Amino acid sequence: MSETDFNPVTGVAEDLGGGVRRILAPNPSPMTYRGTNTYLLGDRQVAVIDPGPDREAHLKAILGALGPGQQVTHVFVTHSHVDHSPLAGRLARETGAKVLGFGPSGAGRSAVMQEMAAQGLEEAGEGIDPGFAPDVELADGERVAGEDWALTAHWTPGHLGNHLCFSQGQTVFTGDLVMGWASSLVSPPDGDLTDFMASCRRLREMGAEVFHSGHGAPMTAPMDRLDWLIGHREGREASILEGLQAGPADAATLTAAIYTDIPPQMLPAAERNVLAHLIDLYKKNRVEPVGGLSQHARFRLL
Repeated sequence: MSETDFNPVTGVAEDLGGGVRRILAPNPSPMTYRGTNTYLLGDRQVAVIDPGPDREAHLKAILGALGPGQQVTHVFVTHSHVDHSPLAGRLARETGAKVLGFGPSGAGRSAVMQEMAAQGLEEAGEGIDPGFAPDVELADGERVAGEDWALTAHWTPGHLGNHLCFSQGQTVFTGDLVMGWASSLVSPPDGDLTDFMASCRRLREMGAEVFHSGHGAPMTAPMDRLDWLIGHREGREASILEGLQAGPADAATLTAAIYTDIPPQMLPAAERNVLAHLIDLYKKNRVEPVGGLSQHARFRLL
């Protein structure tokens, strides 16, 4: 299935094989594609991955997918963007399950992004779930098991500081770190490109046969997708460095020069991606801000 063919019926549990079912949430948008993918694992003790937005219809769809003798016992959250985590609390109260995640919104943020946030740089992307706080905070590498499933948590910051991927055998639930339909947004101060690239390379070393992401179809050639994603980011870095050869420039100026093939409404997100690259290059001592690091700083080559 190509990504353009991915258009499942909202609210219907679809069997993906390997003991995994998927329910598409009713929240399509330019940032979420067809909507958020919620995954169900298990025959009796059911684990839910990414319950999604707080929509009554989606809550009913998840509960309606449970058969006789099935009960939701664990609610796993890859990260606390508003399209992934808000329904977790309601679902847990309805079922008696525990919510598991890396930590509250803001957890895992890198030092330089803490500095940017202290300067007043606000999140500008998919929206943060400010009240998210898991009942159980998962450490990197921690394993949680039910009767017929077992998930290992992998801390993979970059898209968001509290982002986790979950692996079961050769299947990895990648949240928004790796998606087949688009490259992930990295928006400071909650997104950090240095962390993002490290997380992608870590996932590359793990190996897998299939990626199930937060949006879009399964990726059945996951290593190829990771190679494309890493190469795509390296290409953006090269374009930014080339743009700075003409002299100091800020993120907005570079974005206008580099992103010439996207709709105007997507330019603010693209500018955040460029800012993330500039901060990454600053941390690698490739560029420096003129007059101090800030959202609107002009950067020059070193």
